[in-house]
Amino acid sequence: MRAALLQLCSSDDPAENLPAVAELMDRAAAQGADIVLTPEVTNCVSLDRAHQQEVLRHEAEDPVLAGLRDRARALGVWLSIGSLALTGGTGGRFVNRSLLVAPTGKISARYDKIHMFDVQVSETETYRESDGYAPGDRAVLAPTPLGCLGLSVCYDLRFPHLYRRLAQGGAEVLLVPSAFSPVTGRAHWEPLLRARAIETGAFVVAAAQSGTHAACAGRARRTHGHSMVVSPWGEVLLDAGTQTGVFTVDIDLAQVADARGRLPAIHSDRTFSGP
Repeated sequence: MRAALLQLCSSDDPAENLPAVAELMDRAAAQGADIVLTPEVTNCVSLDRAHQQEVLRHEAEDPVLAGLRDRARALGVWLSIGSLALTGGTGGRFVNRSLLVAPTGKISARYDKIHMFDVQVSETETYRESDGYAPGDRAVLAPTPLGCLGLSVCYDLRFPHLYRRLAQGGAEVLLVPSAFSPVTGRAHWEPLLRARAIETGAFVVAAAQSGTHAACAGRARRTHGHSMVVSPWGEVLLDAGTQTGVFTVDIDLAQVADARGRLPAIHSDRTFSGP
């Protein structure tokens, strides 16, 4: 399959972000993409909870989701919306939801980000995602005619047991849409993506946000970029750098069977006691 990763620099205005993503989808389809992949929080990158309360919507009413579903149907492509920030989480919180859209425009799979980004990256950069977002509690596989996809979002990347479960359940391609911090991105992004591919013998496809995100409310956020595709043997097939745009890679799923045949680690678990 030909995968087209959209590297975005989404603002905190969903109405502004929708046409920008749709235009890149058109370019991806023109390049022969079978599946188009967007990063985390495609619709709204914001650190301001009050602003999020004002502009975010429930899934059933979200205009960005509706517009992107229409575009996928018009273009006849699969679409992985890396995630949308939506209302409707427990305790009045938002959800960080990844959605897979079929070429018919139908939603084929939903996944709510499980692991919340509650960290102090530096003295000046602290995140408490769980204050605003309710975590999910279910791993999701999405069988498609293109292959079996395992869904995840950003900070999930640091929890290898999730990807092992997905691979053991049949995932051939692991999706890791992200809005990674520049500090942790420089140190950890590529090593973690390569590790998840090597551990599971799966392709890892990671569309990313990149740059300084325009904000009409609150502090502007910065993200690392470097959308990436890694082969089941751990080879980097694509590193998109920091520029926004469309980046295509042809993925041969025969490499999954080959890697797992040569090194069948996902089938070699043993029980043990301790510590």
